[in-house]
Amino acid sequence: MNEENKSNYYAIIPATVRYSKELKANEKLLYGEITSLSNKNGYCYAQNRYFANLYNVSIETVSRWLSHLQKLGFIQVIVQRNENKEVLARYIYIVDLPYCQKNQYPSPQKCQEGIDKNIKDNIINNNINEDDLFYLIINNSFKIPNCFYEILERLELLYTPKIIGMMRQDKIDIIKDIVYILYDLYNSDFDFLLSKLNRESLLNLYYTSKEHSPNDLKNYYKRCIINKYSNKRS
Repeated sequence: MNEENKSNYYAIIPATVRYSKELKANEKLLYGEITSLSNKNGYCYAQNRYFANLYNVSIETVSRWLSHLQKLGFIQVIVQRNENKEVLARYIYIVDLPYCQKNQYPSPQKCQEGIDKNIKDNIINNNINEDDLFYLIINNSFKIPNCFYEILERLELLYTPKIIGMMRQDKIDIIKDIVYILYDLYNSDFDFLLSKLNRESLLNLYYTSKEHSPNDLKNYYKRCIINKYSNKRS
């Protein structure tokens, strides 16, 4: 990669990476660089030599860093080969939960003022379970209100099936839990809270809830959100 091809986007190093005791300091920096280079296309195509020159280390060292990041579920490396098994291209995707690559999901239609009450009541009465709801959302189903897509988009909780397919199951389960509770709030008397939510706080509340109430996680998490944001001013 030439000097002029370096990204001008900010690097993003979320808390799960910053405070990971399993990652070395330079592996965390490499993760941040990959997020920066991924912003334009949704993936990073820089080669190991580029990173080696950037951090003044060997190509083999970069290879070890990337392998470790992938092993821990922070990135996914996809190698495209020809019929002779020769490498044609390599793509590095960020698949860690706290980071959601921009422009990876089709933009929902803008929400009109208010939602037709009959439509909303029908959705509530359908009693969509967690797995069905998640499937409908990642496939951009018309059965989910556009306004709810907008909420998820603002919170960067919209993931394409392709990205989901690269993520570890434990992180997919976290997304399912959070989205399910948000949908529950959306269809309840607490829907007014959704405009107050922010992504980092939602994730922190989830991890805190997981530590305190593993047997009743989703209900505990819901109560934490209500307690935290009910006291906030609009």
